[in-house]
Amino acid sequence: MDQNYLRESLTEALVSDDPSSQLWELCKSGMMAEIAPEVLAMDMEQDRVHKHKDVLAHSIQVTARAEADLTLRLTTLFHDIGKPATRRFNSDGVTFRHHEAVGAKITQKRLKALGYSPQMVSDVTELVRLSGRFKGYTDGWSDSAVRRYVKEAGGRLELLNKLVRADCTTKNPRKEADLQLAVDDLEKRIDEIAAADAKAAERPQLNGHQIMTHLDVKGPVVGEAVAYLLEVKREEGELPETEVYKRLDAWYEQR
Repeated sequence: MDQNYLRESLTEALVSDDPSSQLWELCKSGMMAEIAPEVLAMDMEQDRVHKHKDVLAHSIQVTARAEADLTLRLTTLFHDIGKPATRRFNSDGVTFRHHEAVGAKITQKRLKALGYSPQMVSDVTELVRLSGRFKGYTDGWSDSAVRRYVKEAGGRLELLNKLVRADCTTKNPRKEADLQLAVDDLEKRIDEIAAADAKAAERPQLNGHQIMTHLDVKGPVVGEAVAYLLEVKREEGELPETEVYKRLDAWYEQR
């Protein structure tokens, strides 16, 4: 079947007001087997002993919960695409270890085959890879962990957080509310840390006391030195402390 027709059929279903019914229709009609057979592979039988979700039903439900943005809805549909390949049973239940990494490879291959744009393929693939990063946030993340999350997401941060919000299909209202509050808290921390980092970036690497001690000076010259070192930092970023002192000495001699 024509690649363009397959891609447009999937796109039309995803950006519709009711993606759930249209996606199920693609599955039942056999079209999904042509578009993305890996999606159909998520229709795994419920295992009453291990009690894991029907991954396909969950993925379509998550897609319906997401706003009608093509990148986001492609991500929600594919975010668990690696689970069939990674499913393992043990005495503790069922596991899907590293399914995000496996799913990212599957996603990249399938979206390329469907002819989506390189940017779309890159964005969705990376979002699938990052889809499990939020797990563990409520156990307590350090500021460094929050910064890593933001750095990995890059320009896809807003979409990643929207994916996390949509990826909650529990029937327990309290669990749903707790998840949304946790994402609210993460987004608040991201803003607070960004503001603090921006403020820190507006401070020179040496404070006034260090400057006074090193140059053995007081008065207006200290403020001038602070302004000079701040300008150095803005232009060149963080420098080794020895280099900062060398710059300060050179500036003071020229002054």
